[in-house]
Parts: sequence; C-alpha cells; structure tokens
Amino acid sequence: MFNFLVGGLEITEPRGSLTLGHDRVFLYTDPDLKQRFAPNRVLDEAALLGLPTVFTNESGWDRERPVLARVGKVTKVRRGATNYIVEYTLDADIPPIPNSLLERLAPQLHFDLNTKGGFGDFGTNHWAVKDADLFRVLFTEGIGRVKPNVFTLPKEPARHDLVSVMMPFDAGFKRVYGALQQAAADAGMHCSRADDIWDHDTIIQDVVKLISTATVVICDLSGKNANVFYEAGIVHTLGKEVILIAQHESDVPFDLRHIRYIRYLPNDEGLATLVPKVADRLRELANRRVS
Repeated sequence: MFNFLVGGLEITEPRGSLTLGHDRVFLYTDPDLKQRFAPNRVLDEAALLGLPTVFTNESGWDRERPVLARVGKVTKVRRGATNYIVEYTLDADIPPIPNSLLERLAPQLHFDLNTKGGFGDFGTNHWAVKDADLFRVLFTEGIGRVKPNVFTLPKEPARHDLVSVMMPFDAGFKRVYGALQQAAADAGMHCSRADDIWDHDTIIQDVVKLISTATVVICDLSGKNANVFYEAGIVHTLGKEVILIAQHESDVPFDLRHIRYIRYLPNDEGLATLVPKVADRLRELANRRVS
C-alpha cells in the first residue's frame, strides 16, 4: 500500500509540507481503506506514516513541461480547524517520475483516471491511499534501480496464495518438497517450484517469475547449493517475504546467519515436525499482510 498526495505546487525540495482540506483526505480511496486508516473518521497517523508516499501536482495540459512526481514519506500530520498540514521528506535515491508514466501504470497502482466523470486522481488536490505494491511496480519499470540484464522482472501481480520453493533439483529432496506442499496446503496456500512450470526458454526466467509472483518464498539452504544461494539473493533484493530452512547449521552462510531459519531432519519424524513449523510461519506472514 502507499499514500498518494496531490498538492497545488510542483514538489522539488527534499522536505516540505502540503496543506489539504479535511474534505480532500481519502478522495479516490476504497471504502475499506478509509475505514482501516481512519476508524471513526480519525486518521491513524502511525499507520499512514509507515506507508511509502508519492507526491505530485495535478497533471497539466502542457506536454512540453511534464509534471513530475516524487517518492518519499510523510513525517508528520498536523490537524487544523479545516485543513491538514502534511510534512514530508523525499527519497533522493528515486528519480522524479512523470505523471504520464504513473497514469500509464494506473491499472497496477489502482489510480482512478477520471473514468466515472470526476476529476480523477491526477485532476484534483487530495490524499488517497492505494492498495498496491508501489516499489514492485516501479522496480519492474526500472525506476529507482537498474533493470536486470540477465533476466526480466515480470509485470504480473503477486498471488496472495502462492508460495515458491527454491531448493536443489535433487531426488533426495522430493520428500522435503512434499512436506512443504503439505505445509502450504495447511495454511490455505499452494506452492510451486521451477521444475513444475515451463513458461520460458531459460530456466532462470521461470525461477524469477516464481519469485516475483509469490507472496512468500521458501529457500532450502541444505547442501550449500549455489543456485539456491543465488535465488535467495534475488528474493531479498525484491523485498519478498522469505522462509529459510536448512538441515544443518553449517548450511547457512555467514551473510545469512543473522536471519532466523527452520532447521529440520530429512527423516519421517523430522519432516513431520517441519510441516507445522512452516505452516505456522506462513499463517503469521499472511496475517501480517492483512493487519
């Protein structure tokens, strides 16, 4: 989710403030999000300050001088008699984004483009909250970081019921994968790994698609498999929720030892214990997503 603030002036300074009338807050925002972030019509400031934010001005008609949006965060909200004063800082690592590009990304970012006869998200000053993964969409477009040249980040949205599994393609892990499938099913989800699909000519592209479209990725570090380590790096770079599992402490490399992992034994008793541990963690991550 992210805040979308449209003011009356071009946003250029690294920090500043916007003034918006009370009646401008949560225009073009889904009713359930209004209730979530303003229960009893009182702003949940702590929750709103925790969201990334896009700041911009109304889109103009002069295509020679495009309106540029900036990404940052809200740092403070002050309520007046008729207005809110919203203080902000901008993220210097993310370049300005033309409103025209954001409008092109409206389906992914849930913007209203004046399809119902109103002004739309880009036609009036307001503060909206959008239920979309801002950074995933921007990163897919190569905004804020360099586009990968070994593979392409897919544009499909993440599936909330999909768990992707990164593990060695070895017959010895067949029962482990079966246990993870059971854990996902117990948590109301399902899991897949790259050898379950063949959508692209290169396997790395299928792997990246699985990582990108999953809501949680399980990485089995057992055996210090170089491919799994590479895939775990992609998972962390994309900001995905990840569950690390391993058969031995020595399987976990130094750079990952600060992250909790689930240790298991590859026998009947060990796999029977692995199932509820992974299922519980999947439920916890699912609850975190909706809370």
